[in-house]
Amino acid sequence: MRRLLLLITLFTTVVSNAAEITRGDYKDRADVKTFIEKMVGQSDYTESELVELFSTVKKQDHLFELLNKPAEKELQWHEYRHIFVSKKRIKQGVKFWRTHQALLSEVYRKTGVPEQIIVAIIGVETFYGTYKGEDPVFDSLVTLAFDYPKRGLFFTRELEQFLLLVKEQNLNAKDLRGSYAGAMGMPQFIASSYRSYAVDFDSDGQIDLFDSIADSAASVANYFVKHGWRVNEAVAGPLTALENNSIDQLIPGKKPSYRWSDLAQNGLHSNTELDPATEVALIKLEQKNRLEYWVGLQNFYVITRYNHSELYAMAVYQLSLLIKASMESG
Repeated sequence: MRRLLLLITLFTTVVSNAAEITRGDYKDRADVKTFIEKMVGQSDYTESELVELFSTVKKQDHLFELLNKPAEKELQWHEYRHIFVSKKRIKQGVKFWRTHQALLSEVYRKTGVPEQIIVAIIGVETFYGTYKGEDPVFDSLVTLAFDYPKRGLFFTRELEQFLLLVKEQNLNAKDLRGSYAGAMGMPQFIASSYRSYAVDFDSDGQIDLFDSIADSAASVANYFVKHGWRVNEAVAGPLTALENNSIDQLIPGKKPSYRWSDLAQNGLHSNTELDPATEVALIKLEQKNRLEYWVGLQNFYVITRYNHSELYAMAVYQLSLLIKASMESG
């Protein structure tokens, strides 16, 4: 009987602790205290400063379902494309480009990343700065770092980077809003990308991805440059499957792992002239009633470094083509 009572007591204690964690009382948790000690040792933060920050955190329970079911994994291409490649997004992209044409041209001249690609990225990410996200970035990162074991290590690193970023840019950690995964500003940079790739293009002494279109556009371009963008090279092109093809022998993917001659020998044809030795990827997209194939080049792979989904990269690329065509026609 005493053993049973002890087990009941232990179980009650565990449930009680779990309830406290569910409410998001982070500052008194052992793992958070360890994190705070680490940050104090490697940054300019004081212990009291961080304790105060963590004492205000509200657990963001809604994030877990969003992270477990991202659109890139839940939707087929024809469904995903419909969201981002729309007449409204094309029209607003043209307007955004015309409004900031001089700036975008300057960024292109300095980086080699075409204007339409920069515009399409900002268009897909935040509808040209209109929807930057409403989730509290600090609370989101704390929730995911300490209560989402599946990707806890990644979000712990991002939380570290976020706190360092806040110090460097003199920001208010509690005021910043972004995506459910902690991405921020017009181009939706996570904290580590913000610190590594964002630039002060307008030379005002602060790297501002929230309100500075100059910094945002140039930072997108710099991200691509740092990830291997090739100036004046193609991105991707549609393929035609010839009769008696052997496409099933090929493995689709985003990283160039074939030579163009490999795809051609397996019955694929491109209207884009490619050297047989060109490194390419085979992109497979699911339309409603058929499969669609594209050849992906190095620059397509670079777009997937921004977001690792082929669907995302293809949406950005096709949107960029349509925005450019609309600019040139009108």
